[in-house]
Amino acid sequence: MNKVPFLIAAFVLQYTAVVAQGLYMPRNIQHAVEKGTRTTNGLPGTHYWQNRGVYVINATVNTAEKSVAGSEKITYFNNSPDSLKSVVIRFVNNIHKPEAPRAGQVPGDFLTPGLKILGFVVNGERYTVNSDDWGTANTVDLNTPLPPRSKAEFEIEWSYSLSKLSGREGQIDPNTFFCAYFYPRISVYDDYNGWDLLPHTDGGEFYNDFNDYTVSIKVPTNYVVWATGTLENAKEVLQPAAFRRFRESMSSNKVIHVATAKDMEQGAVTSFSEWNEWKFTARNITDFTFATSNHFVWDAGSVTLADGEGLKRVSVQAAYKDTAADFKNYVEWTKYAIRWYSDNLPGVNYPYSTMTAIQGYADMEYPMMVNDASLRDLMDSRLTVDHEVAHTYFPFYMGINETRYAFMDEGWATTFEYLIGISENGKHAADSAYKSFRIKNWISNPATEMDQPLITMSSQLSGAGYGRNSYGKASLSYLALKDLLGDVPFKKALLHYMNTWSGKHPTPWDYFYSMNAGAGTDLTWFWKNWFFSNHYIDLKIKGARQGVNNTTITLENTGGFAVPFDVIIKPADGKEKRFHYTPEIWKNKEKTVTFSVPSSGKIEQVTIDGGIFMDATPADNTYRL
Repeated sequence: MNKVPFLIAAFVLQYTAVVAQGLYMPRNIQHAVEKGTRTTNGLPGTHYWQNRGVYVINATVNTAEKSVAGSEKITYFNNSPDSLKSVVIRFVNNIHKPEAPRAGQVPGDFLTPGLKILGFVVNGERYTVNSDDWGTANTVDLNTPLPPRSKAEFEIEWSYSLSKLSGREGQIDPNTFFCAYFYPRISVYDDYNGWDLLPHTDGGEFYNDFNDYTVSIKVPTNYVVWATGTLENAKEVLQPAAFRRFRESMSSNKVIHVATAKDMEQGAVTSFSEWNEWKFTARNITDFTFATSNHFVWDAGSVTLADGEGLKRVSVQAAYKDTAADFKNYVEWTKYAIRWYSDNLPGVNYPYSTMTAIQGYADMEYPMMVNDASLRDLMDSRLTVDHEVAHTYFPFYMGINETRYAFMDEGWATTFEYLIGISENGKHAADSAYKSFRIKNWISNPATEMDQPLITMSSQLSGAGYGRNSYGKASLSYLALKDLLGDVPFKKALLHYMNTWSGKHPTPWDYFYSMNAGAGTDLTWFWKNWFFSNHYIDLKIKGARQGVNNTTITLENTGGFAVPFDVIIKPADGKEKRFHYTPEIWKNKEKTVTFSVPSSGKIEQVTIDGGIFMDATPADNTYRL
């Protein structure tokens, strides 16, 4: 008999009741547990469901008018037990309308008239829809409710103008366009909030269903299109020489210059038709994005990953201005990141067919695409693409609700960025970059908004408070857990969480409970300490005294976070000795601990060093005997 499943099941039963009582859970999550869609053992409930859509989109980019128009057919599957009397249509780019709520002031070049709905049909019935007053999330009442566990056909015609000020989307230059969030979509209807009606703000993140996409994009001749998914008709839209280079890149370990600046200038890349229609497909993905330009150069190559008993090749592409020195490395950098993440942490094979980097301004992730600014500092530029590629797993593979819980993806991407940085640049450089960019601005700032609980919904935060919770502080929680559990048990727990919730919509509580199960231990104390507190990092040596063969130290946790640290014993004569302590030391005594370390000879001083866990008052981290 295999005892492992039995032991895991027994452990789940033991800690389920304890965790349910010991960890705060919002009422809507409690109701989901009661309904059987979620559990407190880290698994989806027996009644778990999620909705999805199949999108067939035809879009045309008017490069003269700087606009996108299109039509789409959405087959929407209502897998819920609810009768839907309305549908919520989300169009993120309405953030550019003058009346849209935003996090701060924007210049005039940011503004556009927004979305125009030209046609709206549900199951063959035409609706009169006036989109003039629409925001980013808009309710349309259905004439006939959509029954539980049924499907409906939506047909939408639309157009919108591309913002002149490119950030996450819009005009990168007069002839280069990054078209993210370019189509109206059906918002998420889930088991704990119902329809996702939260308006999008310019600083906010996203939450989407897993859908299938078949997308056709019409652009004028000499415009190349790069997009989420697989290009299905490369031979039709590329001239023979460019097609041969593109095809070679799909199986090559080298970087292939599919289109040079000279090629683009001479019109030697795309087919000679007045308009070319580029066709892409993507399956079980949370969004679809594309970019197009008539002068960006195009590099491509591929990376091989072990996939079961065989090999899998991932196409890696980069499109950029020929003057961007860092982007000339992007294919190789991206290949390295894909392989490193697949082989190390999270240790899940890159799950998609392509990854494409576009030179823009956003430093932003999309399924199978990134939009990065060009940087002079090559180390910084490489860490940027490392971070964005890491988002492949969180939020895209895992279906995170970034709008409410951005720490569930930005924190992980920041963690992976740090860990891969060690392999690329060495630990000293990686630590220095992580501390200066991710931690210093938080730990050195005592403002109230810097110490809000991690569990605070991201949609209720802004400015520095949003940034600290989403990135650095969240990342430290994951690294503290890694130190607590150890590398191998941590990876085992992480893989349990990811294997359980990939392709679904996990909440923070699903993460907590799933990691408990994967680690085989109740981590309630750790979750409370890191996610449900106003703690910060501040340790203080209250005293130290030397014995015959040891030195006894009393340490106060002024800030409250359960952090790892090293104790450095410096003898008057001889070599320093370093002893490591994991967050476990704070499990039962979160404020003050007294412990002894081996020592001999006269001890001159004792120092504690948190490394990347930077201390708010480092002056009291050294004690002279």
